Amino acid sequence: PRVLQPGLSLVNPLVDVTRFDTRTQNYTMSSVRTEGQQAGDDAIRVLSADGLEVVIDLTVLYHVVPTQAPKILATIGEDYQEKIVRALARTRIRDNAVYYDAVALYSTRREEFQTRILAAIEKDFRTNGLQLDQLLIRNIQLPQSVKASIESKISAEQDAQKMQFVLQKEKQEAERKRVEAQGIADYQRIVNTELSDRLLQYESIKAQQAIATSPNAKVIIMGKGSGAQMLIGDK
Repeated sequence: PRVLQPGLSLVNPLVDVTRFDTRTQNYTMSSVRTEGQQAGDDAIRVLSADGLEVVIDLTVLYHVVPTQAPKILATIGEDYQEKIVRALARTRIRDNAVYYDAVALYSTRREEFQTRILAAIEKDFRTNGLQLDQLLIRNIQLPQSVKASIESKISAEQDAQKMQFVLQKEKQEAERKRVEAQGIADYQRIVNTELSDRLLQYESIKAQQAIATSPNAKVIIMGKGSGAQMLIGDK
């Protein structure tokens, strides 16, 4: 068989011509009934390493290698989407999902899983005359009980973080109030000390004035310490 390149070609009218689309095509398998190539729920159901059923939505982007079109036609036929793309993709996903726990597939090891199945499917496609362009894991659904457990755990972690924030804020507020109270106490101590000294001085002056104006004999000591002065008077 001869491969005709895109464009105008002269063809013997007695020769059968089979058309192959060599542009990038996509094949989607999805649980959403209107998204995939097949009607209804066409998602891939696999068993994980911990024995749980996981539902995977997948899109395969690929193209026919032009020089391999005669081989595809001779060995597989025109229905290569069903016999190669669909069949091999579903098989390789099931074969590799068994190495991962369900939660790991859903979260921490999802990218690793996608890389692994991409390599396996790419090799299969190349053997059969197709080139894998991209593999997209659109969605991974866990059993409802596992999903509820994960959501509960996430919620508990968020509550714990929120409580930690509240406690930290209250601790900071308590420290602020302690510093404020200490400042007020220091201020009051200083003020009270100064007022006490002035009050004593004031009372001393009043007493001295009273003695000075008294008609009785008196001895008045003014000031204190070495600088004190003594005044002596009589009636």
